[in-house]
Amino acid sequence: MKKELSPIEKQLKIIGLSENEIVMYMALLELGKGTVSQISRKALLNRTTGYDVLNRLSSKKLISISGKEPKQEYVAESPDNIEKLIAGELERRQNELNEARQIIPELKSMHNVSGRPQIRFYEGKDGLKQVYEDTLSSHEPILAYASVDDVHAALPGYFPTYYKRRSKNGISIRAIFTDNPEGRELSKHDKEEMRESAFVPEDKFGFHPEINIYDNKVMIASWREKLGIIIESTEIADAMKKIYELAWAEAKRLDKEITK
Repeated sequence: MKKELSPIEKQLKIIGLSENEIVMYMALLELGKGTVSQISRKALLNRTTGYDVLNRLSSKKLISISGKEPKQEYVAESPDNIEKLIAGELERRQNELNEARQIIPELKSMHNVSGRPQIRFYEGKDGLKQVYEDTLSSHEPILAYASVDDVHAALPGYFPTYYKRRSKNGISIRAIFTDNPEGRELSKHDKEEMRESAFVPEDKFGFHPEINIYDNKVMIASWREKLGIIIESTEIADAMKKIYELAWAEAKRLDKEITK
């Protein structure tokens, strides 16, 4: 019958150690140091398995090896190294997450290769981030309508790094903003963030959802309803681009009147 793990052994399993690693590590902690035979005997494992497990624990910096065969001994390192092990793993996984975020937009651009129009819905804050991440797949300047105060309030802390990543990817944007302090502050960084801004009166043309048009897609982010939509259709995107050009011409005219 398999021995039930103690509470501390269960915790060690949760943080990623195998059952054999746990029993060998616990045995060595109690012994302080010992040969593979001594440790394996205490852990109730055979010597061959013990060698393999001790080598894995050594690679994780939880134990160290001193001396040479046949007098080679294993020494338990400070349990503080468990925290270092997890911290290193978290850093590695964070790097992997960052790499995944870099390639997801490109993979999304490959999605729906048949060319059939489709609509995708996303909900909640994570969904809104997803629709924004998709814009990083654009192969052309993004055309946008937005109210900056709504945008930044919906996803605090997300956009400063998004703007940098968009610029790093060489994706410029033309944006029609409602005229408010948040929008004006953002426009101070237009050059470095590859953006051209035009402002329209908030009392007459104020709006809350954001619309981005790029490639064959129209992205709509309803910040207050926490709903994101991506319409993937060449025909619809083309029509929206033409409508945008009409709006852009008027926005530039209104912008000049505002700044007089």
